[in-house]
Amino acid sequence: MDNTIGVIGLGVMGSNIALNMANKGEKVAVYNYTRDLTDKLLHRIENQSIDPYYEVQSFVQSLETPRKIFLMVTAGAAIDSVIGSLVPYLEQGDIIMDGGNSHYEDTARRFDDLKSKGIDYIGIGISGGEVGALNGPSIMPGGDRVAYEKVAPILTKIAAQVDATPCCTYIGPKGAGHFVKMVHNGIEYADMQLIAEAYTFLRERLQLSVSEIADIFETWNQGELKSYLIEITADILKKKDEKTGLPLIDVILDKAGNKGTGKWTSIQAIDNGVPLSIITESVFARYESSLKEERVLAEEILAGPVGDQQVLDKDLWIEYIRQALYMGKVCAYAQGFSQYKSTSDLYDWNLPLEEIALIFRGGCIIRAEFLNVISEAYQTQANLKNLLIAPFFAEKIKDYQMGLRKVICEGINSGIAFPCLSTSLSYFDSYRKGNSNASLLQAQRDYFGAHTYERNDMEGIFHTDWN
Repeated sequence: MDNTIGVIGLGVMGSNIALNMANKGEKVAVYNYTRDLTDKLLHRIENQSIDPYYEVQSFVQSLETPRKIFLMVTAGAAIDSVIGSLVPYLEQGDIIMDGGNSHYEDTARRFDDLKSKGIDYIGIGISGGEVGALNGPSIMPGGDRVAYEKVAPILTKIAAQVDATPCCTYIGPKGAGHFVKMVHNGIEYADMQLIAEAYTFLRERLQLSVSEIADIFETWNQGELKSYLIEITADILKKKDEKTGLPLIDVILDKAGNKGTGKWTSIQAIDNGVPLSIITESVFARYESSLKEERVLAEEILAGPVGDQQVLDKDLWIEYIRQALYMGKVCAYAQGFSQYKSTSDLYDWNLPLEEIALIFRGGCIIRAEFLNVISEAYQTQANLKNLLIAPFFAEKIKDYQMGLRKVICEGINSGIAFPCLSTSLSYFDSYRKGNSNASLLQAQRDYFGAHTYERNDMEGIFHTDWN
Protein backbone atom coordinates (compact mmCIF):
# COMPACT_ATOMS: atom_id res chain seq x y z
CA MET A 1 0.00 0.00 0.00
CA ASP A 2 2.51 2.63 -1.13
CA ASN A 3 1.01 4.06 -4.31
CA THR A 4 0.00 7.67 -3.71
CA ILE A 5 -2.75 7.80 -6.34
CA GLY A 6 -4.60 5.50 -8.73
CA VAL A 7 -5.83 6.20 -12.25
CA ILE A 8 -8.69 4.26 -13.83
CA GLY A 9 -9.29 4.60 -17.58
CA LEU A 10 -6.21 4.45 -19.76
CA GLY A 11 -7.31 5.96 -23.03
CA VAL A 12 -5.25 8.81 -24.44
CA MET A 13 -6.23 11.30 -21.72
CA GLY A 14 -6.03 8.83 -18.84
CA SER A 15 -2.65 7.46 -19.90
CA ASN A 16 -1.22 10.94 -20.23
CA ILE A 17 -2.60 12.02 -16.86
CA ALA A 18 -1.00 8.94 -15.26
CA LEU A 19 2.35 9.72 -16.93
CA ASN A 20 2.05 13.36 -15.88
CA MET A 21 1.55 12.31 -12.25
CA ALA A 22 4.44 9.87 -12.39
CA ASN A 23 6.69 12.47 -14.01
CA LYS A 24 5.92 14.78 -11.08
CA GLY A 25 7.09 12.19 -8.55
CA GLU A 26 3.85 10.40 -7.67
CA LYS A 27 3.68 6.63 -7.34
CA VAL A 28 0.78 5.77 -9.62
CA ALA A 29 -1.34 2.61 -9.74
CA VAL A 30 -3.23 2.16 -13.02
CA TYR A 31 -6.19 0.01 -14.03
CA ASN A 32 -8.31 -0.32 -17.14
CA TYR A 33 -11.39 -2.44 -17.75
CA THR A 34 -9.67 -4.06 -20.72
CA ARG A 35 -6.07 -5.22 -20.51
CA ASP A 36 -4.94 -3.91 -23.91
CA LEU A 37 -4.79 -0.25 -22.89
CA THR A 38 -2.87 -1.09 -19.73
CA ASP A 39 -0.29 -3.00 -21.76
CA LYS A 40 -0.11 -0.16 -24.28
CA LEU A 41 0.73 2.29 -21.48
CA LEU A 42 3.44 -0.02 -20.15
CA HIS A 43 5.26 0.28 -23.49
CA ARG A 44 5.51 4.05 -22.93
CA ILE A 45 6.97 3.83 -19.43
CA GLU A 46 10.65 4.54 -19.01
CA ASN A 47 11.71 5.34 -15.45
CA GLN A 48 8.31 6.43 -14.16
CA SER A 49 6.83 4.81 -11.07
CA ILE A 50 3.65 3.28 -12.54
CA ASP A 51 2.27 -0.03 -11.30
CA PRO A 52 -0.31 -1.85 -13.47
CA TYR A 53 -3.19 -3.81 -11.98
CA TYR A 54 -5.70 -6.06 -13.70
CA GLU A 55 -8.23 -6.46 -10.87
CA VAL A 56 -10.12 -3.69 -9.09
CA GLN A 57 -9.56 -5.12 -5.61
CA SER A 58 -5.78 -5.37 -5.89
CA PHE A 59 -5.70 -1.91 -7.51
CA VAL A 60 -7.56 -0.37 -4.58
CA GLN A 61 -5.53 -2.25 -1.98
CA SER A 62 -2.28 -0.93 -3.48
CA LEU A 63 -3.16 2.65 -2.54
CA GLU A 64 -2.13 4.44 0.62
CA THR A 65 -4.99 5.73 2.78
CA PRO A 66 -6.97 7.84 2.45
CA ARG A 67 -7.13 6.42 -1.06
CA LYS A 68 -7.11 8.85 -3.96
CA ILE A 69 -8.55 7.48 -7.21
CA PHE A 70 -8.68 9.49 -10.43
CA LEU A 71 -11.24 8.39 -13.03
CA MET A 72 -10.67 9.15 -16.72
CA VAL A 73 -13.70 7.27 -17.98
CA THR A 74 -16.33 8.13 -20.58
CA ALA A 75 -19.06 10.30 -19.07
CA GLY A 76 -22.42 8.74 -18.25
CA ALA A 77 -23.27 5.20 -17.23
CA ALA A 78 -19.63 4.07 -17.40
CA ILE A 79 -18.77 6.37 -14.48
CA ASP A 80 -21.55 4.91 -12.34
CA SER A 81 -20.43 1.40 -13.24
CA VAL A 82 -16.82 2.08 -12.19
CA ILE A 83 -17.93 3.72 -8.96
CA GLY A 84 -20.10 0.69 -8.23
CA SER A 85 -17.10 -1.62 -8.69
CA LEU A 86 -14.94 0.49 -6.37
CA VAL A 87 -17.27 1.13 -3.43
CA PRO A 88 -17.09 -2.39 -1.89
CA TYR A 89 -13.33 -1.96 -1.41
CA LEU A 90 -13.30 1.64 -0.20
CA GLU A 91 -13.32 3.04 3.34
CA GLN A 92 -14.57 6.24 4.92
CA GLY A 93 -12.43 9.20 3.91
CA ASP A 94 -11.35 7.74 0.58
CA ILE A 95 -11.59 10.12 -2.39
CA ILE A 96 -12.81 9.50 -5.94
CA MET A 97 -12.03 12.16 -8.55
CA ASP A 98 -13.86 12.25 -11.89
CA GLY A 99 -11.70 13.94 -14.51
CA GLY A 100 -14.03 13.27 -17.45
CA ASN A 101 -16.61 15.53 -19.10
CA SER A 102 -19.46 14.52 -16.80
CA HIS A 103 -22.61 16.62 -16.64
CA TYR A 104 -22.46 18.72 -13.49
CA GLU A 105 -25.87 17.49 -12.29
CA ASP A 106 -24.65 13.88 -12.50
CA THR A 107 -21.63 14.92 -10.46
CA ALA A 108 -23.86 16.49 -7.79
CA ARG A 109 -25.92 13.29 -7.61
CA ARG A 110 -22.81 11.12 -7.23
CA PHE A 111 -21.41 13.51 -4.63
CA ASP A 112 -24.52 13.13 -2.46
CA ASP A 113 -24.68 9.37 -2.90
CA LEU A 114 -21.04 8.77 -2.00
CA LYS A 115 -21.14 11.29 0.84
CA SER A 116 -23.81 9.13 2.49
CA LYS A 117 -21.29 6.28 2.40
CA GLY A 118 -18.49 8.38 3.87
CA ILE A 119 -16.63 8.64 0.56
CA ASP A 120 -15.62 12.00 -0.91
CA TYR A 121 -16.29 12.73 -4.58
CA ILE A 122 -14.61 15.52 -6.54
CA GLY A 123 -15.76 16.46 -10.05
CA ILE A 124 -12.75 17.79 -11.94
CA GLY A 125 -12.89 19.67 -15.20
CA ILE A 126 -9.77 19.01 -17.28
CA SER A 127 -8.89 21.12 -20.32
CA GLY A 128 -5.88 20.84 -22.56
CA GLY A 129 -6.40 17.78 -24.72
CA GLU A 130 -3.86 14.99 -24.83
CA VAL A 131 -0.86 17.34 -24.80
CA GLY A 132 -2.18 19.25 -21.81
CA ALA A 133 -2.96 16.04 -19.94
CA LEU A 134 0.68 15.01 -20.29
CA ASN A 135 2.43 18.34 -19.83
CA GLY A 136 0.01 20.26 -17.65
CA PRO A 137 -3.71 20.96 -18.16
CA SER A 138 -6.04 23.55 -16.70
CA ILE A 139 -7.79 21.87 -13.75
CA MET A 140 -11.21 22.82 -12.33
CA PRO A 141 -12.02 20.83 -9.16
CA GLY A 142 -15.39 20.99 -7.42
CA GLY A 143 -16.66 19.17 -4.35
CA ASP A 144 -15.99 19.27 -0.62
CA ARG A 145 -13.25 21.80 0.11
CA VAL A 146 -11.65 19.69 2.85
CA ALA A 147 -11.42 16.75 0.45
CA TYR A 148 -9.94 19.01 -2.22
CA GLU A 149 -7.20 20.16 0.15
CA LYS A 150 -6.13 16.51 0.53
CA VAL A 151 -5.58 16.10 -3.22
CA ALA A 152 -4.53 19.68 -3.99
CA PRO A 153 -0.77 18.93 -3.68
CA ILE A 154 -1.10 16.44 -6.55
CA LEU A 155 -3.49 18.47 -8.70
CA THR A 156 -1.54 21.71 -8.45
CA LYS A 157 1.66 19.83 -9.26
CA ILE A 158 0.34 18.29 -12.49
CA ALA A 159 -1.46 21.45 -13.64
CA ALA A 160 -0.08 23.90 -16.19
CA GLN A 161 2.02 26.65 -14.61
CA VAL A 162 1.78 30.33 -15.60
CA ASP A 163 3.97 32.88 -13.86
CA ALA A 164 4.90 30.14 -11.37
CA THR A 165 1.21 29.77 -10.47
CA PRO A 166 -0.64 26.48 -11.06
CA CYS A 167 -3.67 26.61 -13.36
CA CYS A 168 -5.76 24.88 -10.72
CA THR A 169 -8.00 26.36 -8.05
CA TYR A 170 -10.91 25.21 -5.91
CA ILE A 171 -14.03 26.06 -7.90
CA GLY A 172 -16.93 25.35 -5.56
CA PRO A 173 -19.21 22.66 -4.09
CA LYS A 174 -20.61 19.50 -5.67
CA GLY A 175 -20.79 19.83 -9.46
CA ALA A 176 -19.29 23.33 -9.73
CA GLY A 177 -16.02 22.10 -11.27
CA HIS A 178 -17.73 20.20 -14.04
CA PHE A 179 -20.12 23.12 -14.60
CA VAL A 180 -17.19 25.49 -15.14
CA LYS A 181 -15.63 23.02 -17.59
CA MET A 182 -18.95 22.65 -19.43
CA VAL A 183 -19.25 26.40 -20.01
CA HIS A 184 -15.54 26.53 -20.87
CA ASN A 185 -16.34 24.08 -23.68
CA GLY A 186 -19.25 26.28 -24.79
CA ILE A 187 -16.89 29.26 -25.04
CA GLU A 188 -14.51 27.00 -26.95
CA TYR A 189 -17.27 26.16 -29.48
CA ALA A 190 -17.98 29.86 -30.05
CA ASP A 191 -14.30 30.81 -30.27
CA MET A 192 -13.64 28.13 -32.88
CA GLN A 193 -16.65 29.14 -34.97
CA LEU A 194 -15.70 32.83 -34.88
CA ILE A 195 -12.22 31.94 -36.13
CA ALA A 196 -13.73 29.81 -38.89
CA GLU A 197 -15.91 32.73 -40.00
CA ALA A 198 -12.92 35.09 -40.07
CA TYR A 199 -11.05 32.52 -42.17
CA THR A 200 -14.02 32.27 -44.55
CA PHE A 201 -14.10 36.04 -45.10
CA LEU A 202 -10.36 36.17 -45.77
CA ARG A 203 -10.56 33.32 -48.25
CA GLU A 204 -13.88 33.85 -50.04
CA ARG A 205 -14.25 37.64 -50.00
CA LEU A 206 -10.62 38.79 -50.04
CA GLN A 207 -9.59 35.84 -52.23
CA LEU A 208 -6.45 35.18 -50.17
CA SER A 209 -4.56 31.91 -50.47
CA VAL A 210 -4.37 29.46 -47.60
CA SER A 211 -0.68 30.24 -47.07
CA GLU A 212 -1.42 33.98 -46.98
CA ILE A 213 -4.13 33.41 -44.38
CA ALA A 214 -1.74 31.25 -42.35
CA ASP A 215 0.68 34.17 -42.25
CA ILE A 216 -2.12 36.50 -41.13
CA PHE A 217 -3.09 34.24 -38.25
CA GLU A 218 0.56 33.91 -37.28
CA THR A 219 0.83 37.70 -37.17
CA TRP A 220 -2.40 38.01 -35.18
CA ASN A 221 -1.02 35.55 -32.65
CA GLN A 222 1.75 38.02 -31.85
CA GLY A 223 -0.71 40.70 -30.76
CA GLU A 224 -3.86 41.07 -28.68
CA LEU A 225 -5.52 38.09 -30.39
CA LYS A 226 -2.78 35.82 -29.07
CA SER A 227 -4.36 32.52 -28.05
CA TYR A 228 -3.98 28.78 -28.41
CA LEU A 229 -6.75 28.55 -31.02
CA ILE A 230 -5.26 31.31 -33.17
CA GLU A 231 -1.86 29.62 -32.89
CA ILE A 232 -3.07 26.20 -33.98
CA THR A 233 -5.14 27.72 -36.80
CA ALA A 234 -1.94 29.12 -38.30
CA ASP A 235 -0.30 25.69 -37.94
CA ILE A 236 -3.29 23.94 -39.53
CA LEU A 237 -3.29 26.26 -42.54
CA LYS A 238 0.41 25.64 -43.16
CA LYS A 239 0.00 21.87 -43.30
CA LYS A 240 0.16 20.21 -46.73
CA ASP A 241 -1.53 16.93 -47.65
CA GLU A 242 1.12 14.33 -48.44
CA LYS A 243 -1.00 12.63 -51.11
CA THR A 244 -2.15 15.60 -53.14
CA GLY A 245 0.20 18.40 -52.18
CA LEU A 246 -2.84 20.58 -51.49
CA PRO A 247 -3.33 22.42 -48.22
CA LEU A 248 -4.60 19.74 -45.86
CA ILE A 249 -7.56 21.97 -44.92
CA ASP A 250 -8.85 21.56 -48.50
CA VAL A 251 -9.15 17.78 -48.26
CA ILE A 252 -10.80 17.62 -44.82
CA LEU A 253 -14.55 16.99 -45.06
CA ASP A 254 -16.53 19.98 -43.79
CA LYS A 255 -18.57 18.10 -41.17
CA ALA A 256 -17.80 19.11 -37.57
CA GLY A 257 -18.36 16.69 -34.70
CA ASN A 258 -19.30 17.42 -31.12
CA LYS A 259 -19.45 15.55 -27.83
CA GLY A 260 -22.42 17.32 -26.29
CA THR A 261 -20.87 19.80 -23.87
CA GLY A 262 -21.73 22.77 -26.06
CA LYS A 263 -25.34 21.58 -26.21
CA TRP A 264 -25.40 21.12 -22.42
CA THR A 265 -24.15 24.69 -22.01
CA SER A 266 -26.96 26.06 -24.18
CA ILE A 267 -29.64 23.94 -22.51
CA GLN A 268 -28.52 25.07 -19.04
CA ALA A 269 -28.63 28.70 -20.17
CA ILE A 270 -32.13 28.30 -21.61
CA ASP A 271 -33.36 26.57 -18.46
CA ASN A 272 -32.06 29.42 -16.31
CA GLY A 273 -32.88 32.37 -18.57
CA VAL A 274 -29.32 33.33 -19.54
CA PRO A 275 -28.85 34.87 -23.04
CA LEU A 276 -26.23 32.61 -24.60
CA SER A 277 -26.88 33.29 -28.26
CA ILE A 278 -23.30 33.15 -29.60
CA ILE A 279 -22.46 29.81 -28.02
CA THR A 280 -25.83 28.40 -29.08
CA GLU A 281 -25.32 29.54 -32.68
CA SER A 282 -21.92 27.83 -32.68
CA VAL A 283 -23.63 24.58 -31.67
CA PHE A 284 -26.20 24.99 -34.44
CA ALA A 285 -23.40 25.72 -36.93
CA ARG A 286 -21.92 22.30 -36.19
CA TYR A 287 -25.31 20.69 -36.61
CA GLU A 288 -25.78 22.43 -39.95
CA SER A 289 -22.32 21.30 -41.08
CA SER A 290 -23.47 17.71 -40.62
CA LEU A 291 -26.07 18.23 -43.38
CA LYS A 292 -23.37 17.83 -46.02
CA GLU A 293 -25.47 15.96 -48.59
CA GLU A 294 -28.36 18.42 -48.24
CA ARG A 295 -26.01 21.40 -48.59
CA VAL A 296 -24.43 19.97 -51.76
CA LEU A 297 -27.91 19.51 -53.26
CA ALA A 298 -29.05 22.97 -52.13
CA GLU A 299 -26.02 24.58 -53.77
CA GLU A 300 -27.34 23.40 -57.15
CA ILE A 301 -30.78 24.91 -56.49
CA LEU A 302 -30.38 28.01 -54.33
CA ALA A 303 -28.65 31.09 -55.70
CA GLY A 304 -26.80 33.67 -53.64
CA PRO A 305 -26.15 37.36 -54.42
CA VAL A 306 -25.53 38.21 -58.07
CA GLY A 307 -23.47 40.99 -59.60
CA ASP A 308 -19.84 42.01 -59.52
CA GLN A 309 -18.28 42.55 -56.13
CA GLN A 310 -16.30 45.66 -55.36
CA VAL A 311 -12.55 45.12 -55.09
CA LEU A 312 -11.57 45.66 -51.47
CA ASP A 313 -8.41 47.13 -50.00
CA LYS A 314 -6.89 43.95 -48.57
CA ASP A 315 -4.79 45.51 -45.84
CA LEU A 316 -7.69 47.63 -44.64
CA TRP A 317 -10.13 44.72 -44.58
CA ILE A 318 -7.66 42.37 -42.90
CA GLU A 319 -7.60 44.91 -40.07
CA TYR A 320 -11.42 45.10 -40.06
CA ILE A 321 -11.70 41.30 -39.74
CA ARG A 322 -9.09 41.31 -36.98
CA GLN A 323 -11.16 43.84 -35.06
CA ALA A 324 -14.35 41.89 -35.79
CA LEU A 325 -12.82 38.65 -34.51
CA TYR A 326 -11.54 40.32 -31.35
CA MET A 327 -14.92 41.85 -30.60
CA GLY A 328 -16.73 38.59 -31.33
CA LYS A 329 -14.42 36.74 -28.95
CA VAL A 330 -14.99 39.32 -26.22
CA CYS A 331 -18.77 38.97 -26.63
CA ALA A 332 -18.52 35.15 -26.46
CA TYR A 333 -16.43 35.24 -23.28
CA ALA A 334 -18.81 37.85 -21.86
CA GLN A 335 -21.73 35.46 -22.37
CA GLY A 336 -19.86 32.54 -20.85
CA PHE A 337 -18.76 34.48 -17.77
CA SER A 338 -22.27 35.91 -17.38
CA GLN A 339 -23.50 32.32 -17.28
CA TYR A 340 -20.92 31.60 -14.57
CA LYS A 341 -22.12 34.61 -12.58
CA SER A 342 -25.85 33.92 -12.87
CA THR A 343 -25.51 30.20 -12.08
CA SER A 344 -23.19 30.95 -9.17
CA ASP A 345 -25.85 33.27 -7.76
CA LEU A 346 -28.59 30.71 -8.42
CA TYR A 347 -26.84 27.88 -6.54
CA ASP A 348 -24.92 30.07 -4.08
CA TRP A 349 -21.64 28.60 -5.33
CA ASN A 350 -19.59 31.80 -4.99
CA LEU A 351 -17.57 30.93 -8.09
CA PRO A 352 -14.15 32.68 -8.03
CA LEU A 353 -14.46 34.32 -11.45
CA GLU A 354 -11.15 36.16 -11.25
CA GLU A 355 -9.35 32.88 -10.45
CA ILE A 356 -11.25 30.96 -13.13
CA ALA A 357 -9.95 33.43 -15.72
CA LEU A 358 -6.41 32.93 -14.41
CA ILE A 359 -6.48 29.11 -14.53
CA PHE A 360 -7.65 29.34 -18.16
CA ARG A 361 -4.37 31.05 -19.10
CA GLY A 362 -2.37 27.83 -19.32
CA GLY A 363 -2.96 24.31 -20.55
CA CYS A 364 -6.55 24.81 -21.64
CA ILE A 365 -7.98 25.12 -25.14
CA ILE A 366 -9.40 28.65 -24.70
CA ARG A 367 -6.24 30.15 -23.22
CA ALA A 368 -5.89 33.67 -24.55
CA GLU A 369 -3.96 36.86 -23.91
CA PHE A 370 -6.96 38.82 -22.65
CA LEU A 371 -7.75 36.38 -19.82
CA ASN A 372 -5.44 38.50 -17.68
CA VAL A 373 -7.69 41.48 -18.41
CA ILE A 374 -10.80 39.43 -17.58
CA SER A 375 -9.29 38.42 -14.24
CA GLU A 376 -8.38 42.03 -13.45
CA ALA A 377 -11.94 43.12 -14.28
CA TYR A 378 -13.39 40.76 -11.66
CA GLN A 379 -10.69 41.66 -9.15
CA THR A 380 -11.65 45.29 -9.53
CA GLN A 381 -15.41 44.65 -9.45
CA ALA A 382 -16.36 41.28 -7.95
CA ASN A 383 -20.05 41.71 -8.84
CA LEU A 384 -19.43 42.81 -12.42
CA LYS A 385 -22.59 41.93 -14.35
CA ASN A 386 -21.04 41.67 -17.79
CA LEU A 387 -17.53 41.92 -19.22
CA LEU A 388 -18.76 44.27 -21.93
CA ILE A 389 -19.11 47.08 -19.38
CA ALA A 390 -15.68 46.53 -17.83
CA PRO A 391 -13.73 49.74 -18.66
CA PHE A 392 -11.03 48.02 -20.74
CA PHE A 393 -13.45 46.12 -22.96
CA ALA A 394 -15.96 48.98 -23.19
CA GLU A 395 -13.20 51.21 -24.57
CA LYS A 396 -11.90 48.50 -26.90
CA ILE A 397 -15.36 47.80 -28.28
CA LYS A 398 -15.92 51.49 -28.92
CA ASP A 399 -12.91 51.36 -31.26
CA TYR A 400 -13.64 47.97 -32.83
CA GLN A 401 -17.38 47.81 -33.35
CA MET A 402 -17.25 49.47 -36.77
CA GLY A 403 -14.85 46.79 -37.96
CA LEU A 404 -17.37 44.16 -36.95
CA ARG A 405 -20.25 46.06 -38.56
CA LYS A 406 -18.37 46.50 -41.84
CA VAL A 407 -17.33 42.85 -42.02
CA ILE A 408 -20.85 41.59 -41.30
CA CYS A 409 -22.47 43.89 -43.88
CA GLU A 410 -19.88 43.02 -46.52
CA GLY A 411 -20.16 39.32 -45.73
CA ILE A 412 -23.96 39.31 -45.87
CA ASN A 413 -23.93 41.19 -49.18
CA SER A 414 -21.48 38.60 -50.49
CA GLY A 415 -23.57 35.64 -49.34
CA ILE A 416 -21.26 34.52 -46.52
CA ALA A 417 -22.89 32.97 -43.47
CA PHE A 418 -21.79 34.61 -40.21
CA PRO A 419 -23.85 32.88 -37.50
CA CYS A 420 -21.53 33.86 -34.65
CA LEU A 421 -20.10 37.18 -35.86
CA SER A 422 -23.57 38.52 -36.63
CA THR A 423 -24.97 37.18 -33.36
CA SER A 424 -22.11 38.84 -31.48
CA LEU A 425 -23.14 42.19 -32.92
CA SER A 426 -26.82 41.57 -32.19
CA TYR A 427 -25.93 40.65 -28.61
CA PHE A 428 -23.87 43.81 -28.22
CA ASP A 429 -26.53 46.05 -29.75
CA SER A 430 -29.27 44.47 -27.64
CA TYR A 431 -27.28 44.73 -24.42
CA ARG A 432 -26.33 48.37 -24.91
CA LYS A 433 -29.94 49.55 -25.37
CA GLY A 434 -31.78 50.78 -22.27
CA ASN A 435 -35.08 50.46 -24.12
CA SER A 436 -35.98 47.53 -26.35
CA ASN A 437 -38.84 46.24 -28.50
CA ALA A 438 -39.94 43.88 -25.73
CA SER A 439 -42.78 46.30 -24.91
CA LEU A 440 -44.45 45.20 -28.14
CA LEU A 441 -43.88 41.54 -27.31
CA GLN A 442 -45.47 42.00 -23.91
CA ALA A 443 -48.41 43.85 -25.45
CA GLN A 444 -48.92 40.98 -27.90
CA ARG A 445 -48.83 38.47 -25.03
CA ASP A 446 -51.41 40.47 -23.14
CA TYR A 447 -53.59 40.80 -26.26
CA PHE A 448 -53.87 37.09 -27.05
CA GLY A 449 -53.29 35.56 -23.63
CA ALA A 450 -54.12 38.15 -20.98
CA HIS A 451 -50.59 37.73 -19.61
CA THR A 452 -50.61 41.31 -18.21
CA TYR A 453 -47.78 43.82 -18.32
CA GLU A 454 -45.97 46.39 -16.21
CA ARG A 455 -45.80 50.09 -17.04
CA ASN A 456 -42.69 52.26 -17.13
CA ASP A 457 -44.44 55.22 -15.50
CA MET A 458 -46.16 53.66 -12.47
CA GLU A 459 -46.04 50.61 -10.20
CA GLY A 460 -48.40 47.67 -10.58
CA ILE A 461 -49.55 44.89 -12.92
CA PHE A 462 -51.92 45.85 -15.75
CA HIS A 463 -54.17 44.27 -18.36
CA THR A 464 -55.90 45.93 -21.29
CA ASP A 465 -59.12 44.88 -23.00
CA TRP A 466 -57.62 45.24 -26.47
CA ASN A 467 -60.93 44.61 -28.26
